[in-house]
Amino acid sequence: MINIIYQILKLGLLLLLPFAILIRSATYFHIHYEWPAMICLLGSTLATAIVMFIYFSFFYGKLTGRLGNFGAMKRRAMIAFLVVVVYSMHGVLFFSSDNLKSSALKKEMNSLHPILRLSLSTLVYINKDLVITDASREPEDYKQMGLPSKSSSLHYKQPSSNYAHAVDLRTKGKSEWVNALVKGYFGLMGFNTLRHGGTADHLHVSLKSHDYPHAK
Repeated sequence: MINIIYQILKLGLLLLLPFAILIRSATYFHIHYEWPAMICLLGSTLATAIVMFIYFSFFYGKLTGRLGNFGAMKRRAMIAFLVVVVYSMHGVLFFSSDNLKSSALKKEMNSLHPILRLSLSTLVYINKDLVITDASREPEDYKQMGLPSKSSSLHYKQPSSNYAHAVDLRTKGKSEWVNALVKGYFGLMGFNTLRHGGTADHLHVSLKSHDYPHAK
């Protein structure tokens, strides 16, 4: 029984590893090298494609008993890269309205940092009930919500990236263990997370801004 559980856990980790590398390496490049968003995603795509190539080569070897010639390896590498590129582009460019609090958020999502968008899209595959309540804001939005206006906020478009670096997720009506897992996911992927009130109880998730490095 223990061996079966171990095998299931191992398989689960192997399946999740490429997704973790794709997002975690992107946040790493952003935080430590301050690369532009698309360069960070390209770097993480290459890293993930290498992992996918190893997976494809392992299964190919298991099925055929050999790794194949250079041409076969080249084709596997190209397929691995294209798979990751298509997944990343879909995660960055498309987001279901079912996971948005209102239709107005659709436009705000376009202003959200691509690494944040990709991380949210990936989480939605596991947590279909994820709901985004807020993304990009303007200073006057705080007044409309009855909150003190801020001179700087990670919900604003940041000067160096021209993207908003923060998003709010609904926690109301969710079990605490689900909220804890969501918070843990973003923490492991390199994002800052805060659980606070404001207009309603929510999880505030942010990507480091190099314009305001201590802001969360």
